[in-house]
Amino acid sequence: MAKTRRTFTPEFKAEAVRLVTEQSKSLAEVARELDLGEGLLRSWKQALAKRGGGAFPGKGTPPAHEEELRRLRAKVKRLTMERDVLKKATAFFARESS
Repeated sequence: MAKTRRTFTPEFKAEAVRLVTEQSKSLAEVARELDLGEGLLRSWKQALAKRGGGAFPGKGTPPAHEEELRRLRAKVKRLTMERDVLKKATAFFARESS
């Protein structure tokens, strides 16, 4: 039986990092107390240090630049498919007219 993936709220993540930084507990100690992997807690700590309050956006709306990137990638994919269809059609009609 496969384990279900646990999800954590941004508040929980921030509180776990606060236990490490403000209460002078070791990363391993806090990870054991909260039943987390040390690597996971370390990555939360690094994300919070790097991005501050926006470190854990969750599954809500993505930041504007990520949404724009997703939209542009979809557009590139669609235009590439259209171009390929036109290339094939051009080759087909070139053969037909010969």
